[in-house]
Amino acid sequence: MDQEARLWHVTVTVAGAEHDPDVVRAAMARLSEERPFLHSLRYSSDHAEIRYWEEAYDMLDAASLALRVWNEHRKTAGLPRWEVVGLEVLEREAFQRRGAETAPVAIGVHQPQPQPF
Repeated sequence: MDQEARLWHVTVTVAGAEHDPDVVRAAMARLSEERPFLHSLRYSSDHAEIRYWEEAYDMLDAASLALRVWNEHRKTAGLPRWEVVGLEVLEREAFQRRGAETAPVAIGVHQPQPQPF
C-alpha cells in the first residue's frame, strides 16, 4: 500500500509545578529556536501549549511524534519537567473546516510575556 504523507495540525498541552515566569519564558524562547516550525506558543508559570504542523502518514504517527516533542527538548531548551496533559491532532482539511476564528493569528510569533489561558 503506497500511502502519501499528509499534514496534521498538532496542539500539545503540558502542565505541572509552577516555575518562575522568566525561566519559562526563556525556555520557550529556546524551544522556538530549536524547533522553528512551531507556529504558536502560549504559556504561563504552570502550563504551556505548543502548536505546529506535522507531516506523517496517519494520525497515529503524528500523535506519536507530538507526544515526544516536549521531552526531547527538555534538557537542551531547559523546559520544566511538565507532563503532557492534552493532545489534539487534526488532518489539515479538518483543521481548515474549523474556520478562521480558531486558527492561529500569526505565524512565527513568540509571545514575550506569559499568556494566561
